[in-house]
Amino acid sequence: MSEEKNDWSNANGDQEEQPPEISRAEYEELYDKYLRLAADFENFKKRTAREQERFVRFANEQFAFDILEILDNLERALQADDNDLRDGLIQIHKLFLSVLERHGISPVDCEHTRFDPNEHEAIAHVESDQDEGMIVDEVLRGYRMYDRIIRCARVAVSKGKENTEE
Repeated sequence: MSEEKNDWSNANGDQEEQPPEISRAEYEELYDKYLRLAADFENFKKRTAREQERFVRFANEQFAFDILEILDNLERALQADDNDLRDGLIQIHKLFLSVLERHGISPVDCEHTRFDPNEHEAIAHVESDQDEGMIVDEVLRGYRMYDRIIRCARVAVSKGKENTEE
């Protein structure tokens, strides 16, 4: 087994490879490349930050556009006869739900489900014919955006069957 011979060694006697000598011109060229690379990287970070800020600012533009469509329909409904008002409001409600659905927002289903503190907020604990922990009334609908809850449903939860024996 042969080892490469090197004149340089560290304190433990292990041989280290010494960097090759470079000329002043080569050093200045490498240093210049380093400075340019560092400047390019700083510019990249600033450009990325500006693009991200712009993206966040205008991310909801399509959502806002869709909401304005609903506002237009509400304004039309306000100008309609009382006879057509309810039908118009039903159509606007359907349109609003479809806009929310297009943007990944859906209602949290509470009917006939067990109370889940991750999706529901209990505002009342009432006696009922349903089993303990079951939701008996939805006071305020909750919503999720994709798989994240953005507003918990406010619900009344069953204490269990009423005890009438005394």
